[in-house]
Amino acid sequence: METRKVQRLGPSTLAMTLPAEWASAHDVEKGDEVSLRIGGNGTLTVLPESIQAEESEAIIFAEDLDADAVERAIVAQYVLGRRIIHVDAGEGETLTSEHINAVYNAETQLMGLGVIEETPERIAIRCSVDPEDFTLDNLLERLESTGSTMRNEAVKSLAHGNPDLAQRALNRERQANKIFVLLLRLIFTAYQNPNLARAIGLDDGFPLIGYRSIAKNLELTADNAEDIAETALESEDHTLTVESSTMRRIRDFTDQVNNITAMAVQAAVERDYDAAIEVRQQYAEIGNRETEILEDLPEMDNESLLQVREVLVSLQQTAEYAVRNAEISTNLALNEESAHTEIN
Repeated sequence: METRKVQRLGPSTLAMTLPAEWASAHDVEKGDEVSLRIGGNGTLTVLPESIQAEESEAIIFAEDLDADAVERAIVAQYVLGRRIIHVDAGEGETLTSEHINAVYNAETQLMGLGVIEETPERIAIRCSVDPEDFTLDNLLERLESTGSTMRNEAVKSLAHGNPDLAQRALNRERQANKIFVLLLRLIFTAYQNPNLARAIGLDDGFPLIGYRSIAKNLELTADNAEDIAETALESEDHTLTVESSTMRRIRDFTDQVNNITAMAVQAAVERDYDAAIEVRQQYAEIGNRETEILEDLPEMDNESLLQVREVLVSLQQTAEYAVRNAEISTNLALNEESAHTEIN
């Protein structure tokens, strides 16, 4: 770590020199303005004007990449906060049909992305998302709500033998993925430019790493709901071969999982340690629910048993992700003073 000596320039002014290497890397010269960001825990961040530019661009050279690699590169540049992304065929080349399709496939997956220019050699796509239109807390709540809706629809599909509900749940998976990738974009850009942290609802950048983990856990719970919906579509008569009493237990289990999943996100966004404790307590009450339901099943063929097990495993994994989110919420909550904590 490099240190600098603070000097007094006047009765009420203290000054410190900027490292020459840093100034050169960011084109900071005498007379330029820089922004100062006062954060938590006594931090002071100096931001050059260059890092605040909104029109960040990237060029992806598609010549040596297959379509899948091009699509992934577009998603990566979106997550990294690029405003404009160019896909270039390379000198003297034209884009293949596969590369063009990859661009449009990526466009449908990402919120606020649209093609603004297209030639045989190059396609330009622009992200119109303004970070100030969202907060991380709101997006986390939306992602949790989308996963919960998917889960409810998938389990109801099994209870009523209704494939339309299962298909509705599967259709929501694309929206869940869009919210997740948008969350990643905001987290990465706020990390790169601390000025954006306040714009998306944070006083400082400390929670970003925790929010990244919570977002991933919520994305995985949406995948679990997708698995249940696929089981509903693939099973005979789109239902489980179990008694109505067992189906009621599965639906009750689903309601309990939904409750702790929502509570864990609430604990994170509200920095509520009591809510995080409640998540763990409620999880302890349902931690063996999967095993209990399986042990009470009558004899059945292997395929039917496997379908029931797949549903219960998906619900159990979702509950475990809620506990992980509660653990992250604990770290966020206890970093601030509360009825439980005093920080000196």
